[in-house]
Amino acid sequence: MKMAVLLAGAYLAGSVNFSILLFQILGRDDPRRQFSGNAGVTNVYRQAGLLWAVVVLLLDIGRALGVCWVALHMLALEVVPWMGLAFIIGNRYPCFHQFRGGKGVAGYLGFTALISPISAGVSALVWVVVYGIARIPFIASFFMIAVLAIGTIIACGFRTEAVAGTVATVFFIFNNHRQNVAAFFHEVLKREKHRCIRVRPK
Repeated sequence: MKMAVLLAGAYLAGSVNFSILLFQILGRDDPRRQFSGNAGVTNVYRQAGLLWAVVVLLLDIGRALGVCWVALHMLALEVVPWMGLAFIIGNRYPCFHQFRGGKGVAGYLGFTALISPISAGVSALVWVVVYGIARIPFIASFFMIAVLAIGTIIACGFRTEAVAGTVATVFFIFNNHRQNVAAFFHEVLKREKHRCIRVRPK
């Protein structure tokens, strides 16, 4: 019963989307109506600039830290990753915002920071490095999520429940980016096709 209540609480906490609320306060249009249609930090940056993107990032991380703190104090460590999954599901499908939210990357970073602070720090550095090389946010996020997942599994002692919850969360976040992946490969194939046309002998 306690687990069910905490999972529901994590989902509800994740359902509070700060980017949507912030845009309402600022009198701006819903962030889901432009660019990627995603109510996350990257789309806030595209529409409102770095300052507000950082504000949303800090709010997302702070909320995730709070959820994880509660989980760590009320549950066995090996089941805490399942709280993270419920939180990320709320972020992706928020009941307060027509079930259209963000993709959960910033939230997962914040949630993992209490479980494995070292992996959280390393993952942030990895994101910066990969983004500096690839210049594609979702690819950098994939590497960051992988580092966070490994850190979580190690911190939880490789327990079966923890591994299962972590893997489920990672696959859920990766699936949230399927449109980004499809668009990326579509662009790569289009460029390759154009390149082949240019070099085709006359």
